[in-house]
Amino acid sequence: MATNESISIFSSASLAVEYVDSLLLRTLYKNHFKMLGTGQPRWLSSLIATWGSLIVHEVLYFLFCLPGFLFQFIPFMKKYKIQKDKPETWENQWKCFKVLLFNHFCIQLPLICGTYYFTEYFNIPYDWERMPRWYMLLARCFGCAVIEDTWHYFLHRLLHHKRIYKYIHKVHHEFQAAFGMEAEYAHPLETLILGTGFFIGIMLLCDHVILLWAWVTICLIETIDVYSGYDIPLNTLNLISFYAGSWHHDFHHMNFIGNYASTFTWWDRIFGTDSQFTAYNEKMKRIEKKMQ
Repeated sequence: MATNESISIFSSASLAVEYVDSLLLRTLYKNHFKMLGTGQPRWLSSLIATWGSLIVHEVLYFLFCLPGFLFQFIPFMKKYKIQKDKPETWENQWKCFKVLLFNHFCIQLPLICGTYYFTEYFNIPYDWERMPRWYMLLARCFGCAVIEDTWHYFLHRLLHHKRIYKYIHKVHHEFQAAFGMEAEYAHPLETLILGTGFFIGIMLLCDHVILLWAWVTICLIETIDVYSGYDIPLNTLNLISFYAGSWHHDFHHMNFIGNYASTFTWWDRIFGTDSQFTAYNEKMKRIEKKMQ
């Protein structure tokens, strides 16, 4: 009888300890965990959304700039350079690099820090199970590209207005011949104004954190390509219908007027802001025919 009572007492004590332990664990971790499919801790979600996004941006940006940077040392690639009479200089590239670091860490990083709060507020998932299929991911990235291109065209065109050009956008046009690293070389206000177009698509279409990183990747590939300063014949991006490409944007830096879109050519075509570009191409074709 005494043995049974002892067992009952120990059993009750064990249950009590388990209950207290469970209560303590829930209390300790209540403010540190958020269930996002896989139940990762809140600090890990913040780390992924904020610093993960920053690392993705920085690594991809300079990685995609690397080929264009190396082209200047390869004699064979000079024939593909659009403005052959304006080679890159170490002085310009170093100046560009310093401004990029300032823009990336003092302007863009605070915006990236808001990524975590955005994903938390709208309950954007991180987990593998809810990751969208690749074709849905591409479709949403295309939607983001259309939105960004539309925003960029009208705001970029506005920044060229004579009353405000010298205060903001003139910084970006400091280099008449574009080169890859110059893609995000701009006045801090321009970084905010034109950069807003990148986030609009995310706010409207994001259903998983992977979309943010996929869109960053595609956006950087396209942006650095159009700023490369080289017209590469085998560039697969040129197979995309209405894709602007490096020649289209390089003319904008050379001419300053027209070709305001970032990715596609349809807005310039609709509003006739590519007329000088078209006339220039026709003129160059006539010159080539005479030289043959």
